Amino acid sequence: MSRKGQSITLSVSERDKTQLEAIALQFGMKWGDDPNISKLIKAIAQHKLIVSKNNDWHDDRIRALHRCISALTDIGQNEQAELIANLLLERSELSIPMRKEIEGFLNHSRPSWRLQVDHYILRQQPFQLAYQDAAERVFNFTVRYAQIVAHEKRLYLDCRCEESKDNQDVPELQHNWCFHLDRITEAAVTEITGKWYSNLDQIDVEMHLYKGLAFAYQPKPEDKIVEWIPDQPQVRRVIRRVSNTFWFIREIMQYSSDCIVVSPENVRSRIKESLVKLYQNYDLTASPTS
Repeated sequence: MSRKGQSITLSVSERDKTQLEAIALQFGMKWGDDPNISKLIKAIAQHKLIVSKNNDWHDDRIRALHRCISALTDIGQNEQAELIANLLLERSELSIPMRKEIEGFLNHSRPSWRLQVDHYILRQQPFQLAYQDAAERVFNFTVRYAQIVAHEKRLYLDCRCEESKDNQDVPELQHNWCFHLDRITEAAVTEITGKWYSNLDQIDVEMHLYKGLAFAYQPKPEDKIVEWIPDQPQVRRVIRRVSNTFWFIREIMQYSSDCIVVSPENVRSRIKESLVKLYQNYDLTASPTS
């Protein structure tokens, strides 16, 4: 016996219907090649998409952020300007002229492959990325998660991919890749099917902070635990989710005298190796086993 599906009727204007279809396309809710409003509503009902207020910013905040785009562009900080431009485009308070201006700025500053990647990230759509770097080497990656991230004030594409060959990170993180956007001169991006992950691969790294750093440390979003150690006065324990040991080690090495990584051992060993090389560069001696 067949089961008849339930249905509802929406009474909306043609303009609202067009906007709903645009949102459905934006998030990959389609029937064949056409937008599917029913899938969009179902995703909202299942909390796969969250509906929240998007019109409660004051004009002063909008104008201040808009001015920041021009100010950052004038001093050559285009990547930071793009981050603010994207933030503003998410808001419904924008006037049509301001929205068109910001969209024009982004379209002018981004290559076509970057626009495609941004679109796939928004839709949580897996994609194939093939690009040629400055050395004319061609790389192919099957991307199952991606985000645009600022590392040391420059933008990178952090990805979780099926491929792990030649990745020099610890074994648990070898499916994570970090691509400098400025070094991707050409790219081909195509949509694929399959699973989209919710995040990069991560490991927990425990570190102990001493002296002034223990008191001055500001918790980060990726920190799972930040607490004082009861039997070690003035020592702070931090457990952080890490997806790339290269950037993590670069950050903590500037505090190496007041920050000790306790675990895991493979991350701790990498830091020891860095310290040994530093000692050798200054004609000092050090034992990697100490």
